[in-house]
Amino acid sequence: MAKKDYRIETLAIHAGQEIEPTTLARAVPVYRTTAYNFKNSEHGANLFALKELGNIYSRLMNPTNDVLEKRLAALDKGAAGLTLSSGTAAVYFTITNILKQGDEFVTASNLYGGTFTQFDAILPQQGITARFTPVNDFNAVEEAINKKTKAIFIETIGNPVLDVADIEGYAAIAKKHHLPLIVDSTFTPPTLLRPIEYGANIVIHSLSKWIGGHGTGIGGVVIDDGKFDWKDPKFELYNEPDRGYHGLRFAHDLGPLSPLAFILRLRTVGLRNQGPTLAPDAAWIFLQGVESLPLRAARHSENALKVAEYLKKHPKVAWVRYPTLAGDSSNTLAKKYLPNGSGGMVVFGLKAGSDAAIKFVDNIELFSLLANVGDAKSLIIHPASTTHSQLSEEAQKSSGLGAGLIRLSIGLEHVDDIIGALDDGLKAVK
Repeated sequence: MAKKDYRIETLAIHAGQEIEPTTLARAVPVYRTTAYNFKNSEHGANLFALKELGNIYSRLMNPTNDVLEKRLAALDKGAAGLTLSSGTAAVYFTITNILKQGDEFVTASNLYGGTFTQFDAILPQQGITARFTPVNDFNAVEEAINKKTKAIFIETIGNPVLDVADIEGYAAIAKKHHLPLIVDSTFTPPTLLRPIEYGANIVIHSLSKWIGGHGTGIGGVVIDDGKFDWKDPKFELYNEPDRGYHGLRFAHDLGPLSPLAFILRLRTVGLRNQGPTLAPDAAWIFLQGVESLPLRAARHSENALKVAEYLKKHPKVAWVRYPTLAGDSSNTLAKKYLPNGSGGMVVFGLKAGSDAAIKFVDNIELFSLLANVGDAKSLIIHPASTTHSQLSEEAQKSSGLGAGLIRLSIGLEHVDDIIGALDDGLKAVK
């Protein structure tokens, strides 16, 4: 696939796979194996010493996962990818693959509730500090950066308020201070947005959302652009000898593999020694989703825009947010970064207030009330009392999350049926 510059629709179906030579099976096989034979003792020793690449143990690498990793890296125009057991694990192990006790990173504050809690409550227990700043407030970002700062973290579209991050603006600051820019692009799969093209160094996706697309598996992936220089002494995990790997210095001792220092350290330290491994059966499930991702992402976006336009005109709706919607505060950034659609998320509030919002959520038909997004089915939830309930009232307000916010993940049903269900639900609101 590397011999030709294929378009993303073709890459979604073919990238990363070489036909298995023994059976010539066309579909990607599921390799349900714990370990792999070595050709001889020297071969095994070379694999463990990173002198050559290959399969050792499925906690580290599996051929089914390998196809998924290569395919997603190709879609995002990255150098390499690594799958993990969940999107949350992908976020956590990305941060801890760069930062150690005493280090800091700067993050936008408009985050998914689980990520906010991880940054606000869990990482500080390990001596890692997150400096929260309002999204796209670059003066605040500059002020938050100090000698201890080792990374900048953003979400392409904040969950659930849907502010679009100015990736190039963050990338300019990251480059100025020689910091890796980490971008969670879960709400914008690579057929809609490739953050690496705008200066991101590391991209994260929850595979459980649009990439999988059917609500049938839990997983995450980290994509490395392979261009960041980790030899800067401030990145101690890459420049000091690693006690767990015979004194290996990841930024210096990998030879031709040195551009992949980040992803190789994540695989050898994160997966090998801490074990947040994605099962091959789950990887196979996600591969099925990837093949139809270009078509699904386009339809999700098309349906979501029509829903947002309908809600904007409804007399019982106080406000509605969708980045591509005319007049939305993120519309200019959406036109720049998301010309092919802003994805499947719509949020809105009712004039009747938060009690009416909860009643609406509890009584609407067709929509599934659950804590997920990115399904083929339309989903609904009240974030303040569920997905973001662990945030304090102050934290909810600072992230723009109001008590009456209703979050919709617009599915692939016929848009007239989706709007019909919303219309019926709104009729019941006094």
